[in-house]
Amino acid sequence: MRVGILTGGGDCPGLNAVIRAIVRRGVPEYGYEFVGFLDGWRGPLEALTRPLDVSSVRGLLPRGGTILGSSRTNPFAIEDGVDRIRRNLEELGVDALVAIGGEDTLGVASRLHEQGVHVVGVPKTIDNDLSGTDYTFGFDTAVNIAVEAIDRLHTTAESHHRTLIVEVMGRHAGWIALHSGMAGGANAILIPEVQFKIEQVCDWVESRFRLDYAPIIVVSEGARPAGGDEVLLTGEKDAFGHVRLGGVGDWLGREIEARTGKEARTTVLGHVQRGGTPSARDRWLATRFGLHAIDAVAGARWGEMTALRGTDIVMVGLQEATRELKLVDPALYAEAAVFFG
Repeated sequence: MRVGILTGGGDCPGLNAVIRAIVRRGVPEYGYEFVGFLDGWRGPLEALTRPLDVSSVRGLLPRGGTILGSSRTNPFAIEDGVDRIRRNLEELGVDALVAIGGEDTLGVASRLHEQGVHVVGVPKTIDNDLSGTDYTFGFDTAVNIAVEAIDRLHTTAESHHRTLIVEVMGRHAGWIALHSGMAGGANAILIPEVQFKIEQVCDWVESRFRLDYAPIIVVSEGARPAGGDEVLLTGEKDAFGHVRLGGVGDWLGREIEARTGKEARTTVLGHVQRGGTPSARDRWLATRFGLHAIDAVAGARWGEMTALRGTDIVMVGLQEATRELKLVDPALYAEAAVFFG
């Protein structure tokens, strides 16, 4: 059997570990041949490939990013895109695909499965917002990067008596903000699932200063003030219809300065959260996902995705996993709110 592998959507630490695990198990145990499709779904659309064998995946475990490249290409937004994928897979002799990605990449995989393409999914997103799995790889690394930044900002905040705002990724789900904010001792955490009142945020800021401490605020890029719209960086949309977000941290800083008279500075972590060496936990999870993904190919578990449930790796339907996002429960957020102000 010849198996194709692709990585789509935003890159994250652990992608290479999945590729390595699939090939390291698939070649000696199943005798499979592997081909890597370049730049996400653009690869099978345009027949962009590279060979993958055991020697080509050596040394990948600690390496961030993806050796296959990535993109936000949506074949369903391209005229005859699905037919082109079918034709290229047939001409390349590819019998099955392993698609590694988040909501959008796996959403495409689910729709292709419905049209007869043999595909298995592996969940990847630093946002940890995919249903069906307790955790996605990339999330732990992103949280640790954010926590390190928050730890460093505490000292400069105290030195200059400033409010420091840390904007982290999270379009619809505030998992990174919640985990890093609690672990980093933030004085306020703002997430997309719970709209915030700017007056309350300013009260938390002033309360902190009355205790002679400088506040740290962690905010998801998709957080919104009560009654307000998402703060947009541009009006542009990607191939999946997502508007590019950003700017809420700067907006928050301006509002805090105007309302409290306290100096505020914003640090936007952005793609720093995606880069660099994966954490030990993400290497472990990505490796296990890869091993189970190639087992799923061998078992013809088409239209399914690897998932973590407790400490077990299980298979769940792609349609189920991409039907809705996994959001932060307001009750869980309320636990963090005890420390605000």
